[in-house]
Amino acid sequence: MIGKIALITILTDNVPALVQFYREVLGFQPKNDTGEYVEFQHEGVRFAICARSIMKNATGHPGYAEPGRGHTFELALPLATPAEVDQAYAEIIAKGGTPVRSPATMPWGQRTAFFADPDGNIHEVFADLPAP
Repeated sequence: MIGKIALITILTDNVPALVQFYREVLGFQPKNDTGEYVEFQHEGVRFAICARSIMKNATGHPGYAEPGRGHTFELALPLATPAEVDQAYAEIIAKGGTPVRSPATMPWGQRTAFFADPDGNIHEVFADLPAP
């Protein structure tokens, strides 16, 4: 077994709303769009949004028909400076992101802010603080 992730896929019942959010609010550009599966251009790990129904049909597992519960993952989006965290958070909220926690200096040495996408998935923008 190789400890390597090749793809992160967000499952949803509302692909258009999530694609619009990730494209227009967070700036990800679609690379492959079949309507119910959209993969974005991204360095490193592939990133996609997929209709739950596709996974239910592909696997035959009834669990994919159930709506998501709780927050089982988070995307952490790095920025270069603490000031960029404040600016990005303000822009994300202005464009329709749901505020969760405004920018704050965290005890682990980062400036971090949390927001939610249209499905309620909570993500963060962060930047390392300058060394003292």
